[in-house]
Amino acid sequence: MKYYVIAGEASGDLHGGNLLKALKAQDSQASFRCWGGDHMQAAGGHIVKHYRDLAFMGFAEVLMNLRTILQNISFCKTDILAHRPDALILIDYPGFNLRIAKWAKAQGIKVIYYISPQVWAWKEGRVKMMKQCIDLMLVILPFEKDYYQQKWQWPVHYVGHPLVEAVDGHEPRVASLSDRPIVAILPGSRRQEIKAKLPIMLAASRHFPDYQFIVAMAPGMDDAFYKPFLAGYENVSAVGGLTYDLLRQARAAMVTSGTATLETALFGVPEVVCYKGNPISYAIAKRLITIKYISLVNLIMDKPVLTELIQHDLQEATLVAKLKPLLQDEAVRQAMAADYAGLRQLLAGGGHASDNAARLIGAFLKQ
Repeated sequence: MKYYVIAGEASGDLHGGNLLKALKAQDSQASFRCWGGDHMQAAGGHIVKHYRDLAFMGFAEVLMNLRTILQNISFCKTDILAHRPDALILIDYPGFNLRIAKWAKAQGIKVIYYISPQVWAWKEGRVKMMKQCIDLMLVILPFEKDYYQQKWQWPVHYVGHPLVEAVDGHEPRVASLSDRPIVAILPGSRRQEIKAKLPIMLAASRHFPDYQFIVAMAPGMDDAFYKPFLAGYENVSAVGGLTYDLLRQARAAMVTSGTATLETALFGVPEVVCYKGNPISYAIAKRLITIKYISLVNLIMDKPVLTELIQHDLQEATLVAKLKPLLQDEAVRQAMAADYAGLRQLLAGGGHASDNAARLIGAFLKQ
């Protein structure tokens, strides 16, 4: 089988890499042309575009880069037609991928979507179009199957969450990152979000001199980007390509909203969720998004397991106050550990998500 696979972010590249391995295991002749990153390339994918050239976060940023985005869409369509895959696999990244899905369906190309757009949070009207142009929908959050089937009469498949597989399969690369207890800082994967949040997250380190604060550098970012932020801090350092090692060793973490909150929880690390974006983008999003929480942990558990410091609430003093009990109060830590155990149980969909997804894809294409 010839697959064309599109992932536009770091998390999509990670899950895409595992999916490619699973597809290859059941079909040794499978070939993959991809928009993604290092994980997908390591799994045998030919990378056409790297996700670091595709990530634009927020309404304002999308408008400012609209010409580039439209050029990428045009190039993608031309490239897909030139290679005529047996199936198109789209991984999350809805602003781009849903446009491609609609177009590809009109071209007679089989469309598979792995990791659903979060239509339950906003732009719910997209589901009507999605039902028409997506041939196989594979979801990774337990409530999504009921959402689609009960509200939209659309039979989708829950495969479990691929992060469980990624976390459980992680093999430590370094024995120790510090001789002091560690606080992990995960400020995101996009330049604009790192610039907005990292200075505040770093400022908190001055209040905990006995701890080592370690920044997880985003894939594709060079050391030079982070150096100005870290200057002047005695108990702060940064590592690249070692995020899971960092989480495995951390006592607590400050984490940007998104997939990283779930990764941190699956490693059992108490965390504070941090979000601060472009003021215009935030103002628009606040009016459009209807969900109660921004972190996946709280959404899945349907309660405030994690503290969320959003926009103006993300201040140095508040962050310090919320981080302190995660480091020093055993009752708080144990309560969070119990919630994390419940979360893991919900996300373990019976076997690995990538294997489940590959099996469903293979069965669908044989029909």
